[in-house]
Amino acid sequence: MTYIPLEQVLPQVSHNVYHLSVLASRRAQELAAGQPKLVETEPGDRIATIALKEIRDGKVIDKQALEIREALEKAAAKKNK
Repeated sequence: MTYIPLEQVLPQVSHNVYHLSVLASRRAQELAAGQPKLVETEPGDRIATIALKEIRDGKVIDKQALEIREALEKAAAKKNK
C-alpha cells in the first residue's frame, strides 16, 4: 500500500483539503465504475490511492483550483508590470 503525503497533493487543489476530498472521491468513483487508470499503479493500491496519485501527478485537475491559480498568476503578472 502506497502512502501519498498531503504536501504532495494539496498544491494541485490550491491547498484546499475540502476540494481535495471531493475531487479524490469523484475520481475514485469513476475508477470503481471502470474508467481507465491514468498512472502506473502497484499491486495492492486501493482506488483512493490511485485517485490521489492521479491528482498528485496532474492527470486529474480541479477546475475551480485551476481558475484560482490562473487568477493568482494573472494578478502577480499585473503587479510585476
